[in-house]
Amino acid sequence: MLTRTLAPAPSSGPGPGLLFSLSTRTWSGPGPDGQDVAHILLAHPPGRASHDTPAAIEARIRHIAASLGPLVGAHDVIARLDGCLRVIGNRVLLKFGGSRYGLRLPTHPGWTDLITRRGQAVLILALDPLPQSATARRLDTYLDAARANNRLLFGLACTP
Repeated sequence: MLTRTLAPAPSSGPGPGLLFSLSTRTWSGPGPDGQDVAHILLAHPPGRASHDTPAAIEARIRHIAASLGPLVGAHDVIARLDGCLRVIGNRVLLKFGGSRYGLRLPTHPGWTDLITRRGQAVLILALDPLPQSATARRLDTYLDAARANNRLLFGLACTP
């Protein structure tokens, strides 16, 4: 007879609160070979409390990066992150190592079809805060500056 409740195994990956707070964007665009490539951007919004310092935000993003695998800077060879991307019907889920939680990504039919056909997407993690309300123009400016200052981490998220 069971006399006590068993605690769930500790999780080393990101929790649901952190994942839910992220600014998540998806788009397709030309890759180095001129063919369309799916992109995923994960960014932390600006802090709302005193403990949400830029250093704390960067630490959270680096924690997420560590749970995905070897993410690299803009000038390095992008590593494959096998099995972290799952397509289920018209939904796409990003899975994190050490976490029982995944992140449902925003999709549109052309982007989802590209993931299904190619089995991969360029994953970009931003180390500096980005408001969820940022316009496309603001996002382009942000990405250009972050890339120039080596404030982005890249990986190639792949389906199993």
